[in-house]
Amino acid sequence: MLIVMEQGVSKEEIRKVIDKITAMGLKAHTIPGAQRIAIGVTGNQGHLDPGEFETLAGVKTAIPVTKPYKLVSREVKGEGTSLQVGKVSISPENFTIIAGPCAVESEEQTLRIAILVKEAGAHLLRGGAFKPRTSPYSFQGLGEEGLQILARAREKTGLPVVTEALDRDSLRLVEKYADAIQIGARNMQNFSLLREAGRSRLPVFLKRGMSATLDELLMAAEYIVSEGNYNVFLCERGVRTFADHTRNTLDLSVVPAVKRLSHLPILVDPSHGTGRRDKVRPLSRAAMAVGADGIMVEVHDHPDRALSDGPQALLPEAFRQLVADLKKMAPLVGRTL
Repeated sequence: MLIVMEQGVSKEEIRKVIDKITAMGLKAHTIPGAQRIAIGVTGNQGHLDPGEFETLAGVKTAIPVTKPYKLVSREVKGEGTSLQVGKVSISPENFTIIAGPCAVESEEQTLRIAILVKEAGAHLLRGGAFKPRTSPYSFQGLGEEGLQILARAREKTGLPVVTEALDRDSLRLVEKYADAIQIGARNMQNFSLLREAGRSRLPVFLKRGMSATLDELLMAAEYIVSEGNYNVFLCERGVRTFADHTRNTLDLSVVPAVKRLSHLPILVDPSHGTGRRDKVRPLSRAAMAVGADGIMVEVHDHPDRALSDGPQALLPEAFRQLVADLKKMAPLVGRTL
């Protein structure tokens, strides 16, 4: 149920609506809008009668929400969500570029690459301190030391940090050092971790699982938002198919599909989506063309020596060229970089 309030509604009228929702054993979610405030209602197991709320002072209308994902649906909020990561705005008007190494390998390496991507035009810095790897013998990340290095890179460059949490303990550390929590593809349906992220003060960058449907991605986002954290942005990072010419199949068709169904921003990760650096630049341009709100790409100045995913990392010069491409394209699709 979505309860739409009248323009100029008083705080007391809002409080009385919330009190009624709570008294019914349900949960109220206040959703500020461009023109008026709405209140989402979750927790009901069956039909709610709109008349229960439409008689209350300050209520314009009560609308049943048909989608299983209530709070992230366009039915609840018609305009696209804007959110802040540090001082960077992710919004329908901007195109956000997240760049950096796949893994934090050392302070020297991370600072060097952070400065390179900052100078080239990146808005946010990525880098893994905790690395979920297919093999238990592969590099697993530097842990808290890696987070400390990322924090120093932020001090040096001014770039807010996005980095992955794997569990409750690592999420607490990410909260301490970073500006946004990444939930990776392997954890998209780790529901206890999603709930923990939903109680965080930081924005959450939720990546699509390798075999996840669109509905499953949006339901995962619903887990986060239902806990009170409305600052969620999504990421398409490729799904597994029968194709063998690429690591994953980057599903760019999901971007307009998400835009139609949800108000949440969606970015694209062509690095993981292809696993091949020669495909990153053209698919980044394609991501902008289909309406994505940004990209996340991996950059490394010595990818042949990278401890994680070297073949998909752009060299710094290629990243500069990519940013130049996107700056030329942005006015054509109504975006600013």
